[in-house]
Amino acid sequence: MRSQFLKYILAFLILGNVHAQRKEISTWSAQISLGVNSPSKSGFIASAPAQNLNLPTVNLGIQRMFSRTLGAKLDYGFNRFKSESDTQEFKVNYSRINAQLVYNPSESLNFLPQPMQVIAHAGPGFSFAKPLGTLDNNKQSYLNFNLGFEVHYRINKKVTLYSDISYIYGFSKLEDYNPEILGLGAFNGNVINLSFGVSIALSGCYYCE
Repeated sequence: MRSQFLKYILAFLILGNVHAQRKEISTWSAQISLGVNSPSKSGFIASAPAQNLNLPTVNLGIQRMFSRTLGAKLDYGFNRFKSESDTQEFKVNYSRINAQLVYNPSESLNFLPQPMQVIAHAGPGFSFAKPLGTLDNNKQSYLNFNLGFEVHYRINKKVTLYSDISYIYGFSKLEDYNPEILGLGAFNGNVINLSFGVSIALSGCYYCE
């Protein structure tokens, strides 16, 4: 009888802990991720686009959750673009800063494994594109909008591994250069980022009400 009672208690504690894992969302967290990027060819002059896939992509962010489902984050991203091999050589440093809303519907998605969460984020920002070397006169800056989707896997209360795919839309148009080669290295377009990183809890509150 006693052993059966202990089994019930143990089962209750295990189920309670599994249920709590999904709700353990840090109020404040810091994020860092590394990955690859793909800039739109329409953002470059037609005779000198960048490679379809480029390294590196670096994202740094700070996130604040106001409830289990809604929050906001401020993040900075850095990308490097490189010219295609059969065109005139150039490199571009592309950076951005965005203020975004965060939505976490994981608590209502019962089919997800307990340590896993999915998060959507979106918000406006500002982009800076600066060609390296003697091409820095073609640097540009413009408004953007970032729309992204993350998949998180919790390791423990402090550390979560995650992947993020984001689409950064640029609200501008590349100017007409005459002759076109004067626009070498200029970029004023959209970017797709794929990165993998870690989110670290900064607060002691894991049950946001």
